Amino acid sequence: MAFEITGIIIIFFLTVLPGIPLGRYMGKVYMGEKTIFEFLAPIERWIFRICGIDPNREMNWKQHLLAMLSINLIWFLFSMLVLMNMSWLPLNPDHNPSMSADLAFNTTTSFISNTNMQDYSGESAMSYLGQLTLMFFQFVSAAVGISICIAAFNALREKTASKLGNFYNYLVKTCTRVLLPLSIIVAIVLIFNGMPQTFLGKDTQMSLQGDTMHISRGPVAGMIAIKQLGTNGGGFFGANSAAPFENPSYITNIVENVGIFLIPIAMIFALGYILKRRKLSWVIFCVMTFGFLAFLLPTLYYELNGNPAIAHMGIQQAMGNMEGKEMRLGSAASAFWGITTTVTSNGSVNSMHDSFMPLSGMFAMLGMMVNAFYGGVGVGFLNFFVYMVIAVFISGLMVGRTPELLGKKIEAKEMKIATIIALLHPLLILTGTALASHLYAINPKAYSGWLSNPGYHGFSEMLYQYTSASANNGSGFAGLSANVPFWNITTGIIMLLARYLPIIGPLAIAGILASKKYIPESAGTLKIDTGTFGLMTYAVMIIISALAFFPALALGPIAEYFIIY
Repeated sequence: MAFEITGIIIIFFLTVLPGIPLGRYMGKVYMGEKTIFEFLAPIERWIFRICGIDPNREMNWKQHLLAMLSINLIWFLFSMLVLMNMSWLPLNPDHNPSMSADLAFNTTTSFISNTNMQDYSGESAMSYLGQLTLMFFQFVSAAVGISICIAAFNALREKTASKLGNFYNYLVKTCTRVLLPLSIIVAIVLIFNGMPQTFLGKDTQMSLQGDTMHISRGPVAGMIAIKQLGTNGGGFFGANSAAPFENPSYITNIVENVGIFLIPIAMIFALGYILKRRKLSWVIFCVMTFGFLAFLLPTLYYELNGNPAIAHMGIQQAMGNMEGKEMRLGSAASAFWGITTTVTSNGSVNSMHDSFMPLSGMFAMLGMMVNAFYGGVGVGFLNFFVYMVIAVFISGLMVGRTPELLGKKIEAKEMKIATIIALLHPLLILTGTALASHLYAINPKAYSGWLSNPGYHGFSEMLYQYTSASANNGSGFAGLSANVPFWNITTGIIMLLARYLPIIGPLAIAGILASKKYIPESAGTLKIDTGTFGLMTYAVMIIISALAFFPALALGPIAEYFIIY
């Protein structure tokens, strides 16, 4: 057990230590300063030229949003075309079929929204062209979140401004100078540790029993690198990073786990560099890390102590709760991955979350319900920013002073937007869960194929699915049979709403604040780079999540916990 805990500590520090200089580097990229990848500038200029884009044209927040929504619409149509015609398109050596319309809709919305929810098994339902298409979206969807976040940083940086940089400039530079170099490094490490990277079809091997096996392979390493670094999570194989070809060893597990929350952490320190408020970035990092540990530590406790129902049978569980986990990884590394992947909107799995202990599954859900402890690349900070606005407003009322954030007054318009965005997340999750529960309850025979585990755990499976969709996470409780039109369509709609509205809202707030008159700090100004404000923000996040989700959690994982224990 001591070895497993040591491994977790090493993974965390291997993420934070490079995350700090990476954040500084990213800050330089977006501030237009020279970096080590300046030699890529001709390639970027070529991209801008063939696309007819002027990267120096400044945009306001509305133009940023219009550019983002327009290009995402084009990607949506392109993806639907490819996924529904894979059977006759090239790069399909295994002759995998095309997708149905509802599954293509779900998959397309999933990947362009950086969710990567997969209601299919990649090795049998996707051609290599389909996989490469989705890999492209893993780059650009991550870049979209970062680009919009940088626009918000610019809005907070300027004392009074209406122009926030150029969306396309940020998008291209994110791909060329951040995501691509990191992905190449990670992919090379994964290839040298046994991960496939080929366009050949299935390999034929003979098993020890003399049976003929057809083993799927493909351009796996490249996809896994961007899957983790872009907090995408969508895997090449159905079992995701629990599959040995996606995660061969403990070494690759460390590399992939570091990749999951490297850029989300770096974004925090990029904020400090761009705003020239490094203390603020450390306050935000501490709040997020405290929330992360609040979910991680109890999850480790429950997974390392095993299942009491199995213990009552007289079976020893020296390795902890190993149901649904890989022997090469162990229960501790699986629990650590389970929390890091849900607090970061990554969604990849190296074990089956459906087999976690009840409260472990609840903490994974809470990571997605809060959706701001690190969060997805870029979008994680935008969610945190909404909580900051609410915390500033409440704090201002408590001391009898007009709320201010970085020298700008928080007024009714900003609070209305922040409140709507904060309530949107529970609205989407609970509405979807209520609808699915109602349909199952009134006709359980018709919908019996949905759930492999009825009762409290079945409710948790449905709650988890909509939580994952709304948090742009993509992971799931595997006991839910999600590849049916109802789940494909409803989760697809929620993924769209939960991706773009939480981007539009915070950027609108930042844009409105940027155009306001700057008020210099005084003795009565509420300082947001202090531990006190950090605790206030954390309290707001927990209270909103607890009030919104506790009744649903009580019906699912909490009720199941009391049955088992």
